[in-house]
Amino acid sequence: MEKYIVNPYEIEEKSMEIIESIMDDADKFNSDELKVVKRIIHTTADFEYSKLIKFNNEPIEKCKQLLSSGCKIYADTEMIKVGVNRIKLKELGCEICNYVHDDDVRITAKEKGITRSMASIEKAVLNNDIKIFLIGNAPTALYKLIELFEGANKVPPLIIGVPIGFVGAAESKEELTKRENIPFITIRGRKGGSTVAVSIINAILKMI
Repeated sequence: MEKYIVNPYEIEEKSMEIIESIMDDADKFNSDELKVVKRIIHTTADFEYSKLIKFNNEPIEKCKQLLSSGCKIYADTEMIKVGVNRIKLKELGCEICNYVHDDDVRITAKEKGITRSMASIEKAVLNNDIKIFLIGNAPTALYKLIELFEGANKVPPLIIGVPIGFVGAAESKEELTKRENIPFITIRGRKGGSTVAVSIINAILKMI
C-alpha cells in the first residue's frame, strides 16, 4: 500500500496549501478572510464558495471580540451545536444554544402558524447575552431575525447567515446583504448549510 499522511495537523496544513494553490482569487481576501474561505472549501470541497461569500462591516474582527468576551451564540440547528469546537468555546467562556425543540417554542409556533425556527429566533432575540447568530438551515429564521431587529430599531451584533435550500434561502441572504450597517458573513445563492456555518465559526475560533 502507498504511504499516506497520518498526522492530523500535517493533513490539515497540506490541505490548506493545496486549496490556496488552486484558488484563482485568493488575493482578493485579507489574511483572516482567506482563512475562513479556505476552511469552508476544506469542509465542502467546493471552490465556488470563494465567489459566493460576502463579508460586511468587519465581521471577523467583530466576531473575535465577541467570542473573547465570553458571549452566548445562537445556532438554528443542533447540528451546528455539535460541530462547533467545544474545547475552544469552554476556554473562552462561550455558550452555544438552540431553542427549536423547547416546549414554549413549539407552542408559540403552533399558535402563530409559523415555523419553529421563527419562534425560536423570537425567543433568542430576547436574550441580551446572545451576540452571535448562526443561521445555517432555515431561511425563515434569517428573515425573522432581520425583521425583529429592524422592528426594534437595533443593529444585531453579528450574523453568520448561510441558510441552504431552494425556498427562500437565496432571497433571505439577499435581504441580509442590503443591510450594510450589520456585521455579517453570508453566502449568496442557494448554497450554505449547517456545515458551512460551523466551518466559519470554527475558523474564527482558531484565530483567537
